[in-house]
Amino acid sequence: MNIVVCIKQVPGTTQVKINPETGTLIRDGVEAVVNPFDEYAIEEAVRIKEKTGGTVKVITMGPPQADAVLRTAISMGADEGYLVSDRAFAGSDTWATSYTLSSGIKTMGKVDLIICGKQAIDGDTAQVGPGVAEMLDIPFVAWVKKVEEITENSIKVQRLMEEGYDVVEMPLPGLITVVKEINTPRVAGLKGKMKAKSAAIITLNTSNMDVNPERIGLKGSPTQVLRSFVPERKSGGEKISGDVGELVQKTASVIQNLGVVK
Repeated sequence: MNIVVCIKQVPGTTQVKINPETGTLIRDGVEAVVNPFDEYAIEEAVRIKEKTGGTVKVITMGPPQADAVLRTAISMGADEGYLVSDRAFAGSDTWATSYTLSSGIKTMGKVDLIICGKQAIDGDTAQVGPGVAEMLDIPFVAWVKKVEEITENSIKVQRLMEEGYDVVEMPLPGLITVVKEINTPRVAGLKGKMKAKSAAIITLNTSNMDVNPERIGLKGSPTQVLRSFVPERKSGGEKISGDVGELVQKTASVIQNLGVVK
């Protein structure tokens, strides 16, 4: 079973500061870590490898220092790390990121299963996993809470829903995004850390990937972040009280006065 795990390096704090002049995040001095949801993806990939054999390859897209999260994954049991890094990829939105990652995955040879965390904590879009599946033209299942069965040709999973879960069987190759209910990530031991420290990270860029320059970076991004800011916390407001009928009438009146509906 050849498994690929997509991970991301994110700020290791919720106290992110924003440059008031540029409107961009200040990353200097902020610890960077593996996206927490991706740790569950790494753990599940390693567990599947331990049961079925095969390899676990981990891929991330980011600056050169993002190789640190690949080494964390290797310390947890992954076999190889791939860093997709090139100035031409800067400014990529989720669409361009999905395209670039899928292009990187194509360089890895035969892939049976791709696993992603359900979303990244810095963007919360949950779009890249499904986007990669779309770019590779393979099926996917999101919000996986348990892998019930896996063979060379298919995987059966439990997909978390608002009330309970669905059981879904999907042909392979395919992609799943996992939620934290799926497992408990292991703590890397000394042997794993030593292996990660000496591991050779494979760098992928525009010179050794088959990418269309029109589909990467800012040029390939249909959406762009013009400015980031911390919203003002406003106090006050109007409190509405009464029985259900009165609340409905008063709320409708407030909405009409705001001009939201006519």
